[in-house]
Amino acid sequence: MANDEVILLDFWPSMFGMRLRIALAEKEVKYEYKEEDLRNKSLLLLQMNPIHKKIPVLIHNGKPVCESNIAVEYIDEVWKDKAPLLPSDPYERAQARFWADYIDKKLYHSSRKTWSTKEEDPEAAKKDFIEILKALEGVLGDRPYFGGDNFGFVDIALIGFYSWFYAYETYGGFSTETECPKFVAWAKRCMQRDSVAKSLPDQHKVLEFAKAARQRLGIE
Repeated sequence: MANDEVILLDFWPSMFGMRLRIALAEKEVKYEYKEEDLRNKSLLLLQMNPIHKKIPVLIHNGKPVCESNIAVEYIDEVWKDKAPLLPSDPYERAQARFWADYIDKKLYHSSRKTWSTKEEDPEAAKKDFIEILKALEGVLGDRPYFGGDNFGFVDIALIGFYSWFYAYETYGGFSTETECPKFVAWAKRCMQRDSVAKSLPDQHKVLEFAKAARQRLGIE
């Protein structure tokens, strides 16, 4: 598949886009990166994702694949000769999909409340966020990765959030390392991988982005 055309429509602070960047890096797939302005969406994005009009979108030989976890599965199936991301066992594969879905449904909305809403009770938002992390710590157990000894699908679904943790902690008033040391140890282990380190933005840059977003929302 050396002649494949692969394009990624993305937005640099998106933890969902980071999933595709990491998966493509794990598979050593070369691609063209197109940064989107979400307040002035490109015609290409609107054409490739007419239903949700959201990033990220993976375009493979002119065909779009939308929704980040679906796109990571697609990457794993198409470029299956290197770095398998989903378990081969059907039950383990189902479990991986379950926890990736849990991260999207629970962690994303909970994490946003720690920094982006003035109506929310900050203590309640922090408590909810930490409880979700603790549940994920329980799933991780004593394994190096959610995929066991191998970095995989759930690790990719989750690690992008880590680039936002400085912002969550700054505005939420807590220390993740104090509350969830096992989670932070896992995140630091992931960050030692080139695919992750090169795909995640600097936490201070993300904090500046969050600060600007808070100003636009009238919170600051």
